[in-house]
Amino acid sequence: MTLATGNILDAVVSHVLNLGRFERVNEHEPKNAPGSGLTCSIVVARIGPIPASGIASTSARIEFTMHLFASMAAASDDLVDRQLIAVLDELFAAYTAEFTLGGLLRMVDVLGAYGTGLEATAGYLNSGGADYRVLTITLPVIVNDLWEQTA
Repeated sequence: MTLATGNILDAVVSHVLNLGRFERVNEHEPKNAPGSGLTCSIVVARIGPIPASGIASTSARIEFTMHLFASMAAASDDLVDRQLIAVLDELFAAYTAEFTLGGLLRMVDVLGAYGTGLEATAGYLNSGGADYRVLTITLPVIVNDLWEQTA
C-alpha cells in the first residue's frame, strides 16, 4: 500500500478541468498575475492519519487547498462574486454528491468528521498591479488503508 496522493491530485485537477469554466488550472500557486479569466490553483495542504483506521492499516485525511481567482477588471464589480459563486456551487454540488473521485476515496469530508470540513473563504489579492477576487476552498478527502501497520 502506498499513498496515492498523486492519483488523487490528478483526479481533483481532472474534475475541475472537466467543468470547462476555467481559463487555466494549475497544480501550484501562480507566481505571476493569474490572468483575465477564471483561474484555479490546487495544492496539497495537509496529510495525516485518522482515528478510523483498521487493525492492519492506517487511513488518512488529505486536505487540498484550491484558490479560485477572478480578475476584478474582467467583469463589472457586481458580476465578479456571482461568477465565482456559480463555479463554487458546481464544485460543492459534486463534492457533496457522494463524490469519491472514481473510487479513489472513501469520501470528501463535507461535514468535517476528521477536521475542517468542506468550506470556502472569500478574499482579495493584488498581483502584478491587478486586483483579483479569490475564493479559497478547503477540500478534505478521506482515503482508506494507505499504510500497512506491522509489528
